Amino acid sequence: MKKIAVVGAGHIGSTIAALLSGAGDYEILVIDRDQAALARIEPSAQVSTKAVDVAKSGPLRDAIAGAFAVISAAPYQLTTVIAKAAVEAGVHYLDLTEDVASTHEVERLAEGAGKAFIPQCGLAPGFVSIVAFDFVRRFDKVMDMALRVGALPQYPSNALGYNLTWSTDGLIHEYCEPCEAIVEGKLRMTTPLQECETLAIDGVTYEAFNTSGGLGTLCKTLEGKVRNLNYRTMRYPGHVAIMKTLLNDLRLRDDTALLKTIFERALPQTEQDVVVIFVTVSGERGGRLIQETFTRKVYAQRIDNRPYSAIQVTTAGGACAVLDLLAQGELPQAGFVRLEQVRLDKFLQNRFGRYYAAASSPT
Repeated sequence: MKKIAVVGAGHIGSTIAALLSGAGDYEILVIDRDQAALARIEPSAQVSTKAVDVAKSGPLRDAIAGAFAVISAAPYQLTTVIAKAAVEAGVHYLDLTEDVASTHEVERLAEGAGKAFIPQCGLAPGFVSIVAFDFVRRFDKVMDMALRVGALPQYPSNALGYNLTWSTDGLIHEYCEPCEAIVEGKLRMTTPLQECETLAIDGVTYEAFNTSGGLGTLCKTLEGKVRNLNYRTMRYPGHVAIMKTLLNDLRLRDDTALLKTIFERALPQTEQDVVVIFVTVSGERGGRLIQETFTRKVYAQRIDNRPYSAIQVTTAGGACAVLDLLAQGELPQAGFVRLEQVRLDKFLQNRFGRYYAAASSPT
């Protein structure tokens, strides 16, 4: 039984612990500095908890020593601290971060490492990179790639058409930071909340706009190999105009602590959500110009008789599937590993990746 350390006892960290423990062949240690968060973790023969100041690499290194791998489900600000502790402890490392700068630091730390370092293993970045690169393998030449993902309430009831479904810090971060894209074959930085477009999937209309971090390492991998590549977040119509008012006109971009307070005070959480995935690619195959599209809707659901939101299922399920493939020897065992190296067929066949395998139904 392999020991896995999960850093972060929030919604995603606790879901990772529950999914892995339910598999029966992992022993999980959940680590957090918040005793109240740890107290919400349901203990079992496979799950234990430990209070550690995760902002300090020394105590964290000691806590994870002897584990097969550590999974960071902590805020993006702690990514590099946890990665450094993994280097010092000599354990495999996985995370869920959307932060581009942190991922670059993880890549640097992975140089010469004796264990695998696999960042951005969630939904976006994460699963969408696996889908996108599967198209690259199946086309003779890829021209244009558009990746669109939305984590949305099933029943929107406010002007933003949004409820909190995951990290507020992460949400604000992706709305404010520069975005990577490939434009005419070259890596470019684009502006968040711009290039808004309208699209319809299964009769539902969405708007999609630039946000940061969703492409993971795809731009670096595909620069010079595709003509255009971009990622945009999907929301219900009207969302982006309000966000521009808050961030730009009211200058809350300069006071994200206040914006976080407003969001957490005014936007209720919901477990009745849906994750919408839309990846479309055009290119050449057999001398013909072809367009193909991958789409999924994943809803909140019950697993092992426990309710989980769609964002919990997709984000935690992605990390667990990548960990499983690593443990099975399907991925490189040392150095920096990109999600593009994960085969889509193996991911979807995995016991955790199966949550993406087919569209689920709303509960």
